[in-house]
Amino acid sequence: MKITEMDRRLRSQNWFNDRDNPGMTALYLERYLNYGLTKDELTSGKPVIGIAQTGSDLSPCNRIHVDLAARMRDGIRDAGGVAFEFPVHPIQESGRRPTAALDRNLAYLGLVEILHGYPLDGVILTTGCDKTTPACLMAAATVDLPAIVLSGGPMLDGHWDGELVGSGTVVWEGRKLHAAGKIDYEEFIEMVAAAAPSAGHCNTMGTALSMNSLAEALGMSLPGCASIPAPYRERGQMAHATGKRIVDMVWEELTPSKVMTREAFENAIVVNSAIGGSTNCPPHITAIARHMGVELDIEDWQTHGHDIPLLVNCQPAGAHLGEGFHRAGGVPAVIGELIRAGKMRDGAITVAGKTMGELHSTCEAGDRDVIRPYDQPLMEEAGFVVLSGNLFDAAVMKTSVISPEFRERYLSTPGQEDAFEGRAIVFEGPEDYHDRINDPALEIDETCLLFVRGCGPIGYPGSAEVVNMQPPDALIKAGIMELPTIGDGRQSGTSGSPSILNASPESAARSGLAIIQTGDRVRVDLNTRRVDLLVDEAEIAARWADYKPPALEHETPWQEMYRGMVGQLSTGGCLEPAVHYHRVVKSLPRHSH
Repeated sequence: MKITEMDRRLRSQNWFNDRDNPGMTALYLERYLNYGLTKDELTSGKPVIGIAQTGSDLSPCNRIHVDLAARMRDGIRDAGGVAFEFPVHPIQESGRRPTAALDRNLAYLGLVEILHGYPLDGVILTTGCDKTTPACLMAAATVDLPAIVLSGGPMLDGHWDGELVGSGTVVWEGRKLHAAGKIDYEEFIEMVAAAAPSAGHCNTMGTALSMNSLAEALGMSLPGCASIPAPYRERGQMAHATGKRIVDMVWEELTPSKVMTREAFENAIVVNSAIGGSTNCPPHITAIARHMGVELDIEDWQTHGHDIPLLVNCQPAGAHLGEGFHRAGGVPAVIGELIRAGKMRDGAITVAGKTMGELHSTCEAGDRDVIRPYDQPLMEEAGFVVLSGNLFDAAVMKTSVISPEFRERYLSTPGQEDAFEGRAIVFEGPEDYHDRINDPALEIDETCLLFVRGCGPIGYPGSAEVVNMQPPDALIKAGIMELPTIGDGRQSGTSGSPSILNASPESAARSGLAIIQTGDRVRVDLNTRRVDLLVDEAEIAARWADYKPPALEHETPWQEMYRGMVGQLSTGGCLEPAVHYHRVVKSLPRHSH
């Protein structure tokens, strides 16, 4: 039975209807009436629901939420609530320089302050582009106000020259075609533009679709929310349903701490492997867990995710795009396969008020080429490999994007399967890489490993998506499209490169990456899950004795503050002082006057 105002006083009434403090109540009420709200609306005890608006002209991947806000408001009103829409700091992966990763934690901080300091009883988190989803969920975890995710959905499928082209993924393919001289500059631009035919975020299984799928796997979205393409009518219908549902969640006191449990995070790891999700997901999911107060380690991605097969045939690990994924059944169909295989914690509660099992145990795919049966996957054991060694303590490698050519060249030597050695070519950031990758003096061949450093949370700052380095043009023209790449930065989830990345500690935090030199021999062994610099201890000691860390130049005040507080990617890239704050909604802030 739904709890009502007669049973419980809502948080917002401490602002709008405190008869023991008429002076402050009058002050709070007065200005909120000046654009047409009535006193009765604000004092009646109706839930006040925030719409955390991430859409703007600066954030085209989330701009659909500017239009969806009307349907959210309708749903809130129909369920007996009052809607307050407010802006969230914009984050756009393809527009923000030096990297949008800087702003995930900034948007998180701002949203925490809004949810804690304003008269809100619940919130709809509008998500889409990569960093908006974790930023919103991190804030919801810290505050623990009833919250629900409404994703904006992927773009429609893109087409170029009669073929499907996926956003992001087409950029990396186009770069190679351009380097090989097969397309010119204008064709390159047209090819990439064709991948973005409508409103919405990436239509590939990049970080945006991966993270919104994991929001659903965590139980924080209504079933089917993640994959609905932005222009579809169902996206507006989902916005309305989400608006209605958050009002009921307020009365039910269904908070993030009841949904985002340890079991929920294990479910997210499993689903990520099954969908071929982004290598950006481990830092984001770990960050959400830490702000929720749930123990989650980078090794959990190996323990719970590595052995899960790839079920979703979606670029960059497969062939299809977002529309096909949605029409095949989306996240519910994937979860249904995983539940029947015994791989999901089906008792985990969701924002729908039902368990994963109640919602998804009978869900099946409508297209078995897009979403495969569990026993007929695209690839067995398709999760991340978590690696360590004398160069870093932790890094990840996405196995679902290992191409047949890469496996044949580097992972199929008789007696040395899944292991290889090579000569390191070291770059001091992406600028150095672009400047020197075609330098004949480096003598780069197919036995080389490309390293990039200075690209982590401290070094860049923010951790840049630059590890998916392509070979020199001469090798591409010779048909060698991939070299092993390793670095302390990240790469776009739309990239099909099997890079070893997110390396922690980063070089700026004095990992072995700081002293590796071009010409060094390096061994990668996926069997032992190690990456090791093959240099004797005396030489390593001598290099550390001579080491002088590069100067960190701050371009803005936020960069300096960020660098002073940020942790490493293996632990979520969080602002370390912030992870100690949990359930801050339990305390009402002091009066303002």
